Formats: sequence, structure tokens, C-alpha cells
Amino acid sequence: MPRAKLTLTVPEEVWLGELTRLYPDATFRVLAALSDDVDAGVGLAEVIAEDVSAALSEMAAYEDVTDIDRLQEEDGKVLIRFRTTMPLLLFPARDSGIPLEMPFEIGDGEAVWELTAPQDRLSALGEQLDQFDIGYTVDYIHQHVTDEPLLTDRQRRLIVEAVEAGYYDTPRESSLTELADRLDIAKSTASETLHRAEEQVVKEYVSQLEST
Repeated sequence: MPRAKLTLTVPEEVWLGELTRLYPDATFRVLAALSDDVDAGVGLAEVIAEDVSAALSEMAAYEDVTDIDRLQEEDGKVLIRFRTTMPLLLFPARDSGIPLEMPFEIGDGEAVWELTAPQDRLSALGEQLDQFDIGYTVDYIHQHVTDEPLLTDRQRRLIVEAVEAGYYDTPRESSLTELADRLDIAKSTASETLHRAEEQVVKEYVSQLEST
């Protein structure tokens, strides 16, 4: 499944775009965010800045920011929970059906997203970003390789033995019973293990087709 990195340009007329440009040294690290109704959102973020109190005071002055709670503070960094009636960045992700991966950072009018989604969803996201007048550049799109193996060791061994024995040949050169005997396992175990392995292989193949 494709993995993409996008750099978004937040419009200057939106509070988040204006605020981060007023404080270009500040970083807003969004740890969690959700839409709590059609037109509002709640976020959890770390704000890191040389004058973090001034940045938060400016943020609180925006009409679109209705609530800010300081949860934890240390030099140059504050953890906040905030509510806004204009969670612009949540809308295109929500409407394209792509969950945002957290955390992501916003600084000097730009947000950086890393996403894993089928190609059609990424295309839908591009359309939504255009619809909301959010400029963006695609830094990369590549196939995401998971650290987890597709098959267990047992499934892999059985699949390899099945191929070598001609189980998948046409006509078939080995029966399920003969395959089970080769591995000294019960026929029912061989059948179930093969079925689960085949399911994983087929689903991965279809997933790759959908992402191209």
C-alpha cells in the first residue's frame, strides 16, 4: 500500500496559517485531533517557541479558537488542549476517508503529513485539498513495506513444500495427503495452514493491484 509524504501550505487567512507565520520559530506538534461535530474540532498539541506564552496569547485571541487548556509546561514548551471552530486540516482528511497519522508538525504556515492509504484515497485527498484551497506538494509516494512478515514460518515452509512437490501444478502432481505426509503433519493441519497462507497471499496481491 502506498505511503506518501505531503507538505501542506495553510492559507494565510485561516487562524492557524496566520499564527504560525507570525511566530515562524514556533512549532505546533499535533499529537491528537478529531472533529467533534460538523464545524468544530478538538486537538492536543505541543507548542514549542522562544516566547511560547506570547504565541498562546495570540492564539487565544482568534475568534475561531474557543478554548485553550494548558496541561503541562516546561521551558519553551507547553502541552495544550484546544477547541476550534475552524479545524481546516481535519476536513480534507475526513472527507477523503484517510486517518491522519500522529504526530505531525505545523510551522511557519506549513504542515507535514505522512500517510498510508490506497492510491484512490490519496487521489481523493488531493481533490479535497484543492477544494479547501490548501496548497500542497508531494514529497514522495512509495510502496509501504511492513516490518511484519506476510507468512508465519510454518506457513512459509508449507507453501514452499507445496510448490516443490507440485501441489500447485496443473495437473496436480501431489495430493494434500502426500503433502501432509512429507511434512509429518495431519492432513487437517496442512489444509488449514495452506488455506490461511493462501488467504494472506491473495489479499496482499489484491492490495497491490488496488494501489497501482
